This record gives sequence, C-alpha cells and structure tokens, in this order.
Amino acid sequence: MAAIGFIGVGNMGGPMAVNLINAGHRVQVFDLSDDLVAKVVAKGGFPANSPQAAVDGVDIVISMLPSGEVVEALYIHQGHLLEAIPDGALVIDCSTIAPHNARNLAHAAEKRGLAVIDAPVSGGVAGAAAGTLTFIVGGSDANFERAKPVLLNMGKNVFHAGQNGAGQIAKICNNMLLAVQMIGTAEALQLGVDNGLDASVLSDIMLKSSGRNWALELYNPWPGVMENAPASRNYTGGFQVDLMNKDLGLAMEAAIKSKSATPMGGLAKSLYAAHARDDHGKLDFSSIQKFFSLSKKWS
Repeated sequence: MAAIGFIGVGNMGGPMAVNLINAGHRVQVFDLSDDLVAKVVAKGGFPANSPQAAVDGVDIVISMLPSGEVVEALYIHQGHLLEAIPDGALVIDCSTIAPHNARNLAHAAEKRGLAVIDAPVSGGVAGAAAGTLTFIVGGSDANFERAKPVLLNMGKNVFHAGQNGAGQIAKICNNMLLAVQMIGTAEALQLGVDNGLDASVLSDIMLKSSGRNWALELYNPWPGVMENAPASRNYTGGFQVDLMNKDLGLAMEAAIKSKSATPMGGLAKSLYAAHARDDHGKLDFSSIQKFFSLSKKWS
C-alpha cells in the first residue's frame, strides 16, 4: 500500500480520499476547510496543516482543485509544492483544467524528476462516493501504468487518452456533450409538461425511445422523477452550475485554438452563464431545468 498526500477534499475529493483509505492506503489530507479535512480524518485519514505537510514522505500526490490557475499557483508559483514532494513521487492531478495548465505542471515537475499525469474524472459525486468514477488520463505509458492501480481504488474505468494534457481535452469534450444533453433533456421535459404530460411518464417514454440519454437514465432534471437525483433534493449536492460553466469555458477556449466549430457547445455555454447569473451558480447543473420553467415555480 502507498503513502498518499491528498489535496482538495471537497464534494469529489473527499469521497475519493475515503475510498483510498478503505483500500488500505495511508492518506494525508489537506484542504482550506478544516471541516472537510475532519470528515476524511473521521474515516481514517491523517490531517495535514499545509500542502507541504500533506506531501511529506509520500509516494503519490493527488489533487482535486477548482481551476488551472489554482493548480499552477499551488504546485509551481506561489505554493512551490513541487519543491516539497519527495524525489520519484507520482503526481496525479484530478482537477478539470485547461490542457496547457496540465502541460505546464508536467514540464515543471519533470525538471524535478517527478512523474505527472492529468487524470480528470467523470461520474459525479455519486460516482466518487461509490468508487465508480471514470478517470481520463494524460501522460506517458509508464506513468499511466504506475497510476492505474491507485485510480482503480477510486473508480472502475481508467482510460489513457494520450500524452500530458490529453486527459483534459477528452474531459472537456465529454462535459460539453453532457451539458448539451442536459439542456436538451430539460427543454423536452418542459415542453411535455407545458402541454399536459406527466414528467415521469414522459421520461419513461423517452428512456425507451430514441431520445434516451445519460441525463434521463441516471440524472433526471425534473424534481421528483428520480429519487436520488439532485433535482429531488432542491438541486443540492451535485456538480455545480459554476463548475459546468467553467468547463464549458475551457471547451470554448480549446475550440478557438483548434478552429473547431462548436455551435451547440457555444449555446450551452451561454445558457449556463445566464443561469449562473440568475443566482443558481451553486446549484447542481441539472437545475438548468429552472431556466425553461415559465412560472419559475422552483425559484
């Protein structure tokens, strides 16, 4: 078993760290929130009072952070965490960030003799808790193979997308598609309800028809249709609108650089940006259903 430093134990990172503990690893955790650290410590983790303390003596460092700017600030610029990580350690950054941020981290780490992969995740908070996440990895073949057993302690699918930064590209493509699917699902449900259909009945019909998709099957955006979905708990506890808005921004940045046509992604970005401005940024991204409600009855 490995000694692991885990930095960032929020809605996603916390359950991931707990799964590593349950797999028998020694996990040293740091977060800016003492309360979040305490939750992991209660499950067997070891608290660290700084990022440097979290990586002391470890074999592997895992981070789950909100943005590429934060990642670079922590590891390279202000935090200089790379200087504190033991020689030969493996750095696994699970944050969803721009590909160039991932490559910058990899280049800086390699100068110190540290192995690095970007390994953003898909599967949401429920997947993090259940240990069923999908990891999308960018890095060398050797570093991918080294990381894979640890990643499988937190998930059930591990894909190697390519070299450093490739994991991020695949992730933002996936999340752009997810946003488009969720918006389309919410729009269709609202149209049906506005015309007298029951949302549950319509959902069942579309699940057995050509409109079937992930949102309908596992994450229905209409309140009360799916008991365990965020929509049935006032859109709390899931993947925040602000984070989806951020990821769509990354997709649009990538599209500009590659001159790719992304009209649906661009529209999704505009809709989520408008939804976030309407004081919904901290709600789950399925709350885009509110955007289509003529009566705003859930506001």
